[in-house]
Amino acid sequence: MFNTDFWMTPIVGEELSAYERYLYIYLLTNYHTTQIGIYRILKKQIAVEMGLSLDHVESLMESLEQQHNLIRYNPETREVVITHWADRIHSRGGKPVMDCIHSELRKVEDPTLISYVLDSIKRPEIRSLYEKFGDRNGHYEARDDTFAPDVTIRRQKKEEEKEKKQQQKALKTNIESNPNTRGQMHNQNPNDVKEIVEFWDNNGFGLSNINAKHQLLAWLDDSTFSKPKDVILKALIIACSNNKRKLNYVVGILKNWENESLLTVEEIEDYQKSKKQDQNTRNTTHSFPTGRDIPRGFDLDLTAGEE
Repeated sequence: MFNTDFWMTPIVGEELSAYERYLYIYLLTNYHTTQIGIYRILKKQIAVEMGLSLDHVESLMESLEQQHNLIRYNPETREVVITHWADRIHSRGGKPVMDCIHSELRKVEDPTLISYVLDSIKRPEIRSLYEKFGDRNGHYEARDDTFAPDVTIRRQKKEEEKEKKQQQKALKTNIESNPNTRGQMHNQNPNDVKEIVEFWDNNGFGLSNINAKHQLLAWLDDSTFSKPKDVILKALIIACSNNKRKLNYVVGILKNWENESLLTVEEIEDYQKSKKQDQNTRNTTHSFPTGRDIPRGFDLDLTAGEE
């Protein structure tokens, strides 16, 4: 959740330049972010997604780190940490959140980044996890990758499958224990939830992005669609085909369908088919006649005026 108080802080309102604000907001909200505020991202990727040059991004990141103390970046592990991340997202606890934090902290390659945000963590149970994995001595050592490649790959796949199950379990628990969201989520069909979550996880929308999945599942209850599960899957399929695997793109599709009163997959497909036919008709009405289209005995004079 992005708090509107962000704009009231002195450092944002007075110290950061427009481009520094732009980069800071990107680092807080891009789809690589994690529950712990430490994640791996390439500077080239930042440059592409922000539409800036690589040199400009490097200059801005250096400013956020050295002048404003808002981030730290390890160029060897390509990991970035948001200094005050804990102030923004650790307002809630519970087992699902703790499991997610524990899983993500294990994957951090530079433990000094974990200790870097330790002072901003207030909740004792979360702080103890950071202390367990962090390194206040400031020493970073690259991990020993002496395992055979095939063994490493198998171990990674096993960990990914385990994490996937934990994320799905955490999502289910989170939905059941948090009624104050968009719509009431207690009467959702478990099979519908499972089908949507599995499609999201298996098609690159972001395995660890529980908040996004939570918001998407709210459409099962709080929408006017006749069969919301089918419509949501239809929107996800369209997002995949257009290579736009982001929540706001999917939600935009759903809102457009609601605004057009397209409440079933059949109505949506009929509308798309009709729209395509109209487009084809417009394309054919602007074509010029060929010699075979001109009746015998008539001459085509393109310079003659109308009578």
